[in-house]
Amino acid sequence: MSRREPLIFIIAGEPSGDNLAGRLIGALRELTDGRIRIAGIGGPQSEAQGLKSLFPMRELALIGIAEVLPHLPRLVKRINQTAATIREMRPDIVVTVDAPSFTLRVANKLRGSGIPIVHYVAPQAWAWRAGRAKTLGKRVDHLMALLPFEVPFFAEHGLPTTYVGHPAIESALAGDGKSFRKAHASPMTRRILCVVPGSRTSEVRRMLPVFAEAVGRLSERYRDLQIVIPVAPNVADLVEAQTKDWPLPVVRVTDPAERFHAFAASDVAMAKSGTVTLELGLARVPMAVGYKVSALTAFIVRRMPIAVKYASLVNLLADRDVVPELIQEACTPEAVADAVGHLLGSAEARAAQQEGFEEVLHVLGDADPPPSRRAAQLVLDLIGTRET
Repeated sequence: MSRREPLIFIIAGEPSGDNLAGRLIGALRELTDGRIRIAGIGGPQSEAQGLKSLFPMRELALIGIAEVLPHLPRLVKRINQTAATIREMRPDIVVTVDAPSFTLRVANKLRGSGIPIVHYVAPQAWAWRAGRAKTLGKRVDHLMALLPFEVPFFAEHGLPTTYVGHPAIESALAGDGKSFRKAHASPMTRRILCVVPGSRTSEVRRMLPVFAEAVGRLSERYRDLQIVIPVAPNVADLVEAQTKDWPLPVVRVTDPAERFHAFAASDVAMAKSGTVTLELGLARVPMAVGYKVSALTAFIVRRMPIAVKYASLVNLLADRDVVPELIQEACTPEAVADAVGHLLGSAEARAAQQEGFEEVLHVLGDADPPPSRRAAQLVLDLIGTRET
């Protein structure tokens, strides 16, 4: 590389992307012995690695068409601001992390700038709107995929794609359930139900009331339960306000480093669909998966061609029904409580899910080197290729 300390501009738009970005920055610093400069947009995990965010990441943590529309003027302003900053700074490379409604619009603004762009986390074009793959190839120069089957799909559409591995491999397998129970005075005789309502405000407002009523129903049958809720910083106050009067003891986990210890300590879970289902699966936590979006978003999505059978990553990777999926109208407190209650009452049901989790781990492949290190090495290789 021609510069002693290359400048990498990283954009993360939501907590899950911030976790990826934070690990990526840490790996970049390790591989370069700290001889690197980082700029961009991120949250607590990126900032812990030295990133000074251009503006608060929480402004971008939106999901769904109905949720985005009211904030569109502000998002357009931030897109323009970010693109202008990148053009002014002239980094060696831009790494956009997930959040395609924001990051790929920034990438589009940078077309013709000569600055290479790598997108981290493939949009789910393989699930719906396959034509987006060609559009993506016009906006970014390389794609870092989390799932192995994404490589041939995007390569078929002319976009260079590298499988770097899913971050869940790196983190979910490292949880220490015994230390978590000891830290929170939870004896092994008490069963732990992990409740994951999401990391975005819109998700929590929609999912937590359903989960709250399901917990109320379960509390009548299982008085030995303790609730553990991993909480993203941006929704911590909302989650606390909505769970303070629950009929079972609640531990809210706000430290991201403790999140996977909480998973390792859990006996069962009720979780919103998303990356967390894979994290729980790799931690071998049997679960019921639920998800709801706004009526407008659901109306629009149902009129789009969907190419996959499953919503959760666990079922998608195993290509079968490993965990129950309760989506939209099916996501009721009664259904969630019944699904979780079945797991609590049946060792066979729990074991059957755990067999499926082993299949998923096999599909994802080796965890060494860790995915973040693979991603960091690819970013550095792309910078080196550009400058040699």
